[in-house]
Amino acid sequence: MFIDSANILVRSGKGGDGCVAFHREKFVAKGGPSGGDGGDGGSVVLVADTSVETLMDFAGRHHWFAKAGEQGKSKGMHGKSAPDLEVHLPVGTLVYENPPEQLVPDEPDPDDPDALFEQYFMTGQERAQLATVRSPQPGEDPTGELLCDLDTPGKRVVIAQGGKGGYGNERFKSPTNQAPREATPGEPSIEKYLRLELKLIADIGLLGKPNAGKSTFLSRISAARPKVADYPFTTLAPQLGIAELPGGSTGPRRLVVADIPGLIEGAHEGHGLGIRFLKHVERTRVLLHLLEVEPGDGSDPVENYRVIRNELKQYSDVLADKPEVVVLTKTDLLGGEADAQAAVELVGGELGVPTLTMSSATGANIEQVLEACWQQVSTSKPERPAWDVK
Repeated sequence: MFIDSANILVRSGKGGDGCVAFHREKFVAKGGPSGGDGGDGGSVVLVADTSVETLMDFAGRHHWFAKAGEQGKSKGMHGKSAPDLEVHLPVGTLVYENPPEQLVPDEPDPDDPDALFEQYFMTGQERAQLATVRSPQPGEDPTGELLCDLDTPGKRVVIAQGGKGGYGNERFKSPTNQAPREATPGEPSIEKYLRLELKLIADIGLLGKPNAGKSTFLSRISAARPKVADYPFTTLAPQLGIAELPGGSTGPRRLVVADIPGLIEGAHEGHGLGIRFLKHVERTRVLLHLLEVEPGDGSDPVENYRVIRNELKQYSDVLADKPEVVVLTKTDLLGGEADAQAAVELVGGELGVPTLTMSSATGANIEQVLEACWQQVSTSKPERPAWDVK
């Protein structure tokens, strides 16, 4: 299951308290203060991990708590610092801090023993304060502060710093205060309610109405195996594939291609699967717009193109201005090359944009389409992205 949004609560570990103690040993009178420092609490660290593809792990587990540092001990022994809690997220995850008004009480995750144990000993008031976040309701402001963008593999962000350990009374001894009975508590933990939004990062974003042949094209050019069938909305989740082109100076050239579920009129308002997946197109650098040359529903390819373009503009001006390659698909259903060329002249002439032809079933002109995409990607940004697959 592809999950691209989740709400979680993160909490860093509290610092351990400093210890008040005095050295006691036979034949050693007035041994002096010997209370050690508390250990540091663990921090919560977000890590962009290429092995994590969705936010599924966060849909069922809402609480991510680092452990507290140990308290200081006698004989000058310091408490042990707690390890950091690493939270591995997909590359392309945006992390927002949710507005406080969107908080609601939540029950502990039954699969998380630590959360169950901790909440078992809480008072009713403390349990009510331990909340996750609900999704914004219609009419509410869904925005929150963007804390970080995990757009590069291996990127690490300390989202909640662990508390520093307190000082033991050994640190307060002086010539004028030889028997201090004071120590400092550890710093408190930090809680943050986070909203995670995944936006796929790719070179090419496949666009088109349902059943336009996007999944067939992706399966033809890469090792990705999306579901392919002769009915609309076969693809219910974005799919990523890697296409290799020959002729690179240092080896094969690679394009990361994202298959976005088909868009329909009104997608920017949430109709069909639109608004949920339009956000994934925002991270792509070039749009590959596939138009069925003879749509099975009897619609007009030119009108289909204009519907999708309007949805892009309604959703985002930045999205509508992205470089685009337009391709007529399923040309194997036509009589031959002459008919395909006639279709290009007719459709391309009405659209006023350069138009290519392709058949994913037979493989005709696929190399030409990929080469056109590569040229657009190279033009839009000469250097390869840092997250490129090696």
